[in-house]
Amino acid sequence: MASWTSSEFLYEEIKPPGIHFLERFKRSGKLSFKQYQGMVFVLTFIAYIAFHASRKPNSIVKGTLSKPSTGHFKATDQGAWAPFDGPDGTALLGQIDLAFLSVYAVGMFVAGHLGDRLDLRTFLTIGMIGTGVFTALFGVAFWANIHNFYYFLAIQTLAGWFQSIGWPCVVAVLGNWFDKKRRGVIMGVWSAHTSIGNIIGSLMATGLLKFGWGWSFVGPALLITFLGIVVYLFLPVNPPAVEAERDGTEVDSTMRLGDTITESFLSSRMSTGFDRRAVGFLAAWKIPGVAPFALCLFFTKLVSYTFLYWLPFYVSQTEIGGEHLSQETSGNLSTLFDVGGVVGGILAGYFSDQLDGRAITAGGFIYLTIPALFLYRTYGHISMAVNIILMFTAGVFVNGPYALITTAVAADLGTHKSLKGNARALATVTAIIDGTGSVGAAIGPVLTGYIAAISWDAVFYMLMTAALISGLLLTQLIIAEVKTLLYGSSEDDEVVAASEPRPPIDVLI
Repeated sequence: MASWTSSEFLYEEIKPPGIHFLERFKRSGKLSFKQYQGMVFVLTFIAYIAFHASRKPNSIVKGTLSKPSTGHFKATDQGAWAPFDGPDGTALLGQIDLAFLSVYAVGMFVAGHLGDRLDLRTFLTIGMIGTGVFTALFGVAFWANIHNFYYFLAIQTLAGWFQSIGWPCVVAVLGNWFDKKRRGVIMGVWSAHTSIGNIIGSLMATGLLKFGWGWSFVGPALLITFLGIVVYLFLPVNPPAVEAERDGTEVDSTMRLGDTITESFLSSRMSTGFDRRAVGFLAAWKIPGVAPFALCLFFTKLVSYTFLYWLPFYVSQTEIGGEHLSQETSGNLSTLFDVGGVVGGILAGYFSDQLDGRAITAGGFIYLTIPALFLYRTYGHISMAVNIILMFTAGVFVNGPYALITTAVAADLGTHKSLKGNARALATVTAIIDGTGSVGAAIGPVLTGYIAAISWDAVFYMLMTAALISGLLLTQLIIAEVKTLLYGSSEDDEVVAASEPRPPIDVLI
């Protein structure tokens, strides 16, 4: 039975009911380890697709809610919606984005702290269903004829909290099942959920927009609610929870108290039960590499989320080939940025595995983001074909390092050797890195809401400056990795550490 261990506030995971059902169709009565890995990959993948799909409607309906500032919108576009129909409409929408992302950022730290102490399957389900409820409530304003700004602000604030639960949970679960040597490529492919979720969310929101903007929120809300139930029924959190047995080619995903974490996260077979002590918040910050990657992601995510929330609106406000596009066409066209993000995430993961250099790969992509943004702003208006090529290219370089840092890098640092074998750091480290990045994600869109009213050129200069700072923050780590590539190191050396090995970290700090 499931039970609470009061001294550590931990919940002992149990086998999901859906696993019991599937085992009835197996002659051996058990699923293989690889089948569990496949199940974890697919379930966490579709779960975060749903999270990102539910964030996308807000950016799609911006042009519908706010009063058009150019007069070039198509006749089929819907009228504006109070209180966003005034001259300060974009600023109000920016404030709603700020509320959502600020709570999301703070909630990420809290969720990561709780994620290492609670049953991840139940916690993730709560996040998904809660997200569905508040995403739908935003759309309900359409039928209820609600025009109170504080209603929209409150709904987005609560949605931000439930959204923050998702990321620490899915990364921690995936990290429990896959080793480090393949982690870059696996998580590179897996990180495509961000862009695919954006694409699905964009297509759903734009497709339903013609029936009324409220449906643009209800559709993704129903999707994430349904998938939340599927996750609760089937997601295996870790091998011990489902008594998974390895076939001899796999190694364990959880660490024993006193074991040394080496290059492989799945380093040794369990013999006495794994360490259940969760790593403290301050202790996680002390792990070498966490702080620079977290600060780097602050600026990287600022750029990425500015595109997430404002790209459809920017496209609709910009002449492409001598004409303005409708809201629906602009939303569909913006998905090409996310298609580039899928390619970028996979390429970043592959190169980082081949080079054994996470910082080198992330830094290279970040620096290439600067010319990509400049070219898109300068030449994207020439024609539809040029816009598509440059938007796709920008997506590759903007989302590539974002995907790498939030997945493979976070998982690597969550199993750093300084933890002395403690296994319950992944959610906390993931939350620190992505939570810090989410602060930047909150700042970028709201700044854009104000700066865009002055000049879109200023917005792009802001984004290019953020990319430059992001790359500079990795300088020390890049130098360390270059030295390792040139002069070599022992297997126990941590490439992500830019300083000498530190004393073991007290996990309870």
